[in-house]
Amino acid sequence: MLNWSVFGERIRPIGRCTTQEGTTFKIRAGDELDSPLRLYLRLTAGFWKGPTARSAWSLSAANMVLIGLGIAVQFGINTWNHTFFDALEKKDGAVLISSILFFLALLLASTAIAMVSLVVRMRLQVNWRQWLTMRLTTQWLSEQRFYRLSVSAPDLDAPEFRIAEDARMATEPFINFAVGIITSALMASVFLSVLWTSGGATNIAGINIPGFMVFAALVYCLVMSSLMLKLGRPLINRIEQKNSAEAKLRQDLGRVRENAEGIAMVRGEADEIVALQTEFATVADCWRAVITRLAGMTVLTNVNLVAAPVVPLLLLSNRYLAGDISLGGVMQTAAAFVQVQIALNWLVDNYAGIAEWLASVGRVTGLWTALSELDASVGDDANESITLGKSADDRIHLQSLSVAQHDGRIMIDETDTIIEPGQKVLLMGESGTGKSTLIRAVAGLWPWGSGHVLLPENARIAFLPQRAYLPEGTLRQALEYPSTDTPADEEVLKAAMTRCGLKRLIPRLDETTQWDKLLSGGEKQRLAFARLLVHRPDIVILDEATSALDTESQDSMMEL
Repeated sequence: MLNWSVFGERIRPIGRCTTQEGTTFKIRAGDELDSPLRLYLRLTAGFWKGPTARSAWSLSAANMVLIGLGIAVQFGINTWNHTFFDALEKKDGAVLISSILFFLALLLASTAIAMVSLVVRMRLQVNWRQWLTMRLTTQWLSEQRFYRLSVSAPDLDAPEFRIAEDARMATEPFINFAVGIITSALMASVFLSVLWTSGGATNIAGINIPGFMVFAALVYCLVMSSLMLKLGRPLINRIEQKNSAEAKLRQDLGRVRENAEGIAMVRGEADEIVALQTEFATVADCWRAVITRLAGMTVLTNVNLVAAPVVPLLLLSNRYLAGDISLGGVMQTAAAFVQVQIALNWLVDNYAGIAEWLASVGRVTGLWTALSELDASVGDDANESITLGKSADDRIHLQSLSVAQHDGRIMIDETDTIIEPGQKVLLMGESGTGKSTLIRAVAGLWPWGSGHVLLPENARIAFLPQRAYLPEGTLRQALEYPSTDTPADEEVLKAAMTRCGLKRLIPRLDETTQWDKLLSGGEKQRLAFARLLVHRPDIVILDEATSALDTESQDSMMEL
């Protein structure tokens, strides 16, 4: 049983708040049935729409143009091979000199195109990553989802890492892959035609096979790609497990840093070392599984790297010795064969990168799905969620308010209460009966349950938890947090600090340091009360906001 009472009066219940269990809470499904890749494409496609569309399409078009120019240069180099080696075979000095000059021009063009391509591609990557990061960050921080997610999905590891690192790994490689795929498709079409013409026909066992080198290149690439797929298919899951283990290790290291004082006080270092050793052992096992797969893929990649330039020379050696093809033709065909196998074996060379990218895609979409499910778990009306509204007077109304856990278990059922202006209300009850949960619902932080919370129109609410939050920056910024369009008057800040027993810190108002670590728990709670005097909210909700203060200081702060 929870009791509401007015400070200074005899404890008396002014509302009905019983606790019970066993009620089922409705949760709707979100996008969890979508494949991660399809959900990712739908999530990120907005970059090519709206305000960022012009920049996105301009950079994409520039990339396409540069890809075409790059292939033209490669075709020029392939043609140069035929001219140069034929001149070398014929000992034609004039053609050799002109070929060298032509090669220098191709080299200059290739370098310029590569430089511009790098700039354009990386600008597209940065812009897309910025857009996706801001979308994820906004979705995460809006409507207190970052808090609600920590309640409803405590096992979702490191949302901040997913936003900062996995969002980068999900966008940057995608641009590289897109450029690589388009380049490979165009290169294959161009150099397969070169192979068909320069390679000519080959007679095998009396059978004349036109375009033999084309078929040889296709068979070679098919064999290599099939072997790579067989070796690399399990790699995606291995990398995803490795990334999750790494994120869990970082999370636990951060937890130790954040709770350094408490751990040091109780001499808990040994237990933390054991726990972290266990976590890193998991990370190491995941890395070993990745290494095993990468080792096999590396063997295949190196075989391909060495064999690809040699295979066409072996296939053409009989025709060259028979005088059916010149040295220039051999070198041009061999170079075209290498270009074709590079294009068609693009998957072979990039499978590990694709696996890493897909793992990051899964983690980004996992965060987005969790946020979507979080919204779906909150109903659209008072029968499915707690709704905030405006009261017709200056009073706070709690109407048929039921508060549930995020899993549907009812904690407080059917509360009806009216709080008058100027009234000071104390909420009392045994531990676990839902006192903190109820005041979070009144503050708009807790949507799970049903009923209405009606607040005076335009009322400003201040919520003081047991552990006051101090943002990074100066002490002035901490006092003014959350900041408004109009900075607080200097005298107001000084008066608030003096009233709350922080006068000694006034000379350090504009000092930037880690105030959250420098100030004691009691000083941080005093600072939270000083904020009240700076912002002067209409409604103040306190959850053990004086727990770190002595009795005299508690009385002084509560007099505010």
